[in-house]
Amino acid sequence: MRQPFQKAFFLTGLFISIGLLGFANPKPVNWPKIYAEKHFHLTEVMVTDVASPPVAARIYAYSNLASYLLIQNQGIEFNHGPLLEKTYLNGHSWDIPNVKLSSPEFAGILAMLKVGQAIMPSGYLLEEKQEEWIKSALKLKIVSKKELQKHLDQATSVAKAVIDVAKKDGYMQLSTLTRYTPQKGEGFWYPTPPAYIEAVEPEWETIKPFFIGKLEDFAPAPMAPFDMSEGSSFHGQLMEVYNTVNELNDERTLIANFWDCNPFKVEFSGHMAIGVKKISPGGHWMGITGIAAESENLSFSETTYIHALVGMSLHDAFISCWKAKYDTDRIRPETVINQKIDQRWRPILQTPPFPEYTSGHSVISRASAVVLTGYFGDNFEFIDSSETYFGLPERPFKSFLLASEEAAISRLYGGIHFRDAIEEGVKQGEKIGDMIWASVKDKP
Repeated sequence: MRQPFQKAFFLTGLFISIGLLGFANPKPVNWPKIYAEKHFHLTEVMVTDVASPPVAARIYAYSNLASYLLIQNQGIEFNHGPLLEKTYLNGHSWDIPNVKLSSPEFAGILAMLKVGQAIMPSGYLLEEKQEEWIKSALKLKIVSKKELQKHLDQATSVAKAVIDVAKKDGYMQLSTLTRYTPQKGEGFWYPTPPAYIEAVEPEWETIKPFFIGKLEDFAPAPMAPFDMSEGSSFHGQLMEVYNTVNELNDERTLIANFWDCNPFKVEFSGHMAIGVKKISPGGHWMGITGIAAESENLSFSETTYIHALVGMSLHDAFISCWKAKYDTDRIRPETVINQKIDQRWRPILQTPPFPEYTSGHSVISRASAVVLTGYFGDNFEFIDSSETYFGLPERPFKSFLLASEEAAISRLYGGIHFRDAIEEGVKQGEKIGDMIWASVKDKP
């Protein structure tokens, strides 16, 4: 029989053990999964806003950067070098108070959503998602009521610092620049059916990149000149697009649709135009990033790191690609085929509303794949479920690079790009990806 003192000691220990198991140390949290789920809220709002591919990449970059910076501010170590120097954008300092948090993970997700709320037209839709996250975190004891306000204040401070920097990257000045007017003459881009949308983001090259110093250093090789003579490179590529679409098999059709990622797709029913919801190319690769992070069970800090790195890489790759597009102002295959070969011909994919050279998906897919390969390693097998939300099946890949190659060739199968725009786009993206990975792969 226990003595009173022993009994009291035993019960105290029992209560402490219960407390440690049930309250102080709640069951492990799958942070990569939660991060991906909360991150997808950004994509949902972008789909609502019909964010253009480069605009979507900018949103991903700054929103994920907020999570990364909040974690970095906590003094947490990362596996690779910092993504940004202490200053950025003409010496602007990151004005973030140094406040230690019991749950930087909770605050990091909140900071991401707050930046998305601020820089998207329909960002107010994220207010409800933030409230849901706060309630969920309190219920799961990720953060305590006592510590809640400190976390909210820090998330707000980090978000404000990122938003202040984003305001200086040139985006706010785009509307004041000269509007694009299609050039006259053969070989130049012209709006395409069915909606004939005007050119999207013609001055995007003026946006501040994160890693690229001189855009000229990443310019693609010259494209084949417009020449309808039989035997010319341009004519041969044009006929390749025409014949490829006419002879598509089921597998190539699936590949084209899997990588479509055209947020501007419009279908007509009578006199009514209906916008079809589609993820952006950048959104697809952010989805792949989340899949890889969860597969490897990354820590929260590393999850924020790779998401921010891919988002910033997408941002820079789109700036480089968009400069090439409007420097070359090249016509789309659909326009030439309708004018010169077959008036009724249509590509399997709807042609997006901007010039053709280089292929945006080819550029950004390769840049993303190079960065992801550097981080996760060669031959990283994964199942891409990024498009299941939009009604497409999962698709397995044996590596990020193989996925990027399929994304690139999908543009030929879809009938929206010439081969040289695809192949030179891949080279352009690889050069950008190599440069970015080299700048962060080793700790200083």
